[in-house]
Amino acid sequence: EVQLVESGGGLVQAGGSLRLSCAAFGFTFEDYAIGWFRQAPGKEREAISCISVSDAFTWYVDSVKGRFTISSDNAKNTVYLQISRLKTEETGVYYCAALDSDNDCSRDEYDFWGQGTQVTVSS
Repeated sequence: EVQLVESGGGLVQAGGSLRLSCAAFGFTFEDYAIGWFRQAPGKEREAISCISVSDAFTWYVDSVKGRFTISSDNAKNTVYLQISRLKTEETGVYYCAALDSDNDCSRDEYDFWGQGTQVTVSS
């Protein structure tokens, strides 16, 4: 069974940092790209970063460049998103998702989704 499990969310003050984890189960990790998405209250879900596990290609939306870092630990089938200098408007549910690596992880539709982890940034 394919499963993606996010963790690491929580309450943090503006300017603070968190490390989110996405653990993958049930598929060949190296054949996929993993993306991180954010859905703020009342807003549509947006893509914020992705990594192609096999070749370490990474992509970031402009608003997070320089503050967020995506990485993978292939031995643990886990992708991390280190997020820093958080802003209050970045409060939301953070999801990870998996996409066959033959696709463009920055814009194509994803195949599998996790349940999300809540990140709340207080002022």
